[in-house]
Amino acid sequence: MKRFLPFLCCLLFLAGCTAPSADAEPAQVQFFSMDTVMSIRVYNEGGEDAIQAARQEVERLDKLLSRTNPDSQISLLNSHAGDGTLISLDAEVADLLSFAKSVSQLLPGCFDITIAPVMDAWGFTKEERHVPSAEALADAMSLVNSEALIVDEASSSARLKQAGMEVDLGAVAKGFAAGRADAVLREYGVTSALLDLGGNVTAIGSKLDGSAWQVAVKDPQNTSEALCVLSLADQTASTSGGYERYFEENGQTYHHIIDPKTGYPADSGLLSVTVISSDHMLADALSTTLFVAGPEEALDFWRSRDDFELVLYTQDNKVIVTEGLEAGYRPAGEDRGYTYEIARR
Repeated sequence: MKRFLPFLCCLLFLAGCTAPSADAEPAQVQFFSMDTVMSIRVYNEGGEDAIQAARQEVERLDKLLSRTNPDSQISLLNSHAGDGTLISLDAEVADLLSFAKSVSQLLPGCFDITIAPVMDAWGFTKEERHVPSAEALADAMSLVNSEALIVDEASSSARLKQAGMEVDLGAVAKGFAAGRADAVLREYGVTSALLDLGGNVTAIGSKLDGSAWQVAVKDPQNTSEALCVLSLADQTASTSGGYERYFEENGQTYHHIIDPKTGYPADSGLLSVTVISSDHMLADALSTTLFVAGPEEALDFWRSRDDFELVLYTQDNKVIVTEGLEAGYRPAGEDRGYTYEIARR
């Protein structure tokens, strides 16, 4: 079941997209990487070589960044936690670790890539999901501390100061891969394409007729329906929601987005967060961060910056769309009792 649920999620996210023209048959590939099903569609002529090159780039990054691959650079870093060894890394891996640390400082306590031991305690890593004992959770929480991840970008190296610590890049790796795949496609001259990397949807350029791509944001309460449809061009839309991976125990539902402050699934008043940005990594990282932060803090943070937009879906069935999306968005859940609001600066 683990391998198929992400694919079903991705399909609805692209449900709002139509072919660029009646005659266009895209070059496309579907493959499994980074623990999810991914797809790349290129609408330019001769796109076959481009999509294969982009796929190879994503798979190359997966081998570097996967915590569950014993041969990855992240696994090597984790295996030397606490022993003082400075692990040599590819420059791009060191840069990604540094970026993730910087995100953890934007909204302290809402994002931390050293959350891996807590994910393990909940059983999400090996799909053996259960509520951990208080003792097990306390032990895992004692290992969560991005400040104890030391990254030296100058020498492309890193170390973890405390034994038992582990890094998990699941909240940023797909955004990083989207950026690299985007760059590869453009190197091949691609100007019209869609990438779906496990819920991170990147629109390259526009449709062949010049109009923007139409991307549907999934309704967490009814995953076969959409909350709204967005117009995208040269942007990534990244969604995080508790409906993506969860389990039930003793009548209670627990999802996989863990609040680093508590060690429990985030209970912020949000059911999903979609971040739209031309910065692929930022969109990916902020979708998790702002889900944990909650609607008020998410909007305050949005108002402090100008490099992303938001769709927030709250537990009281309100869809909040930030003003930068207003001209190109269409509500899709009014018949299901949802209310829509434009947030302004």
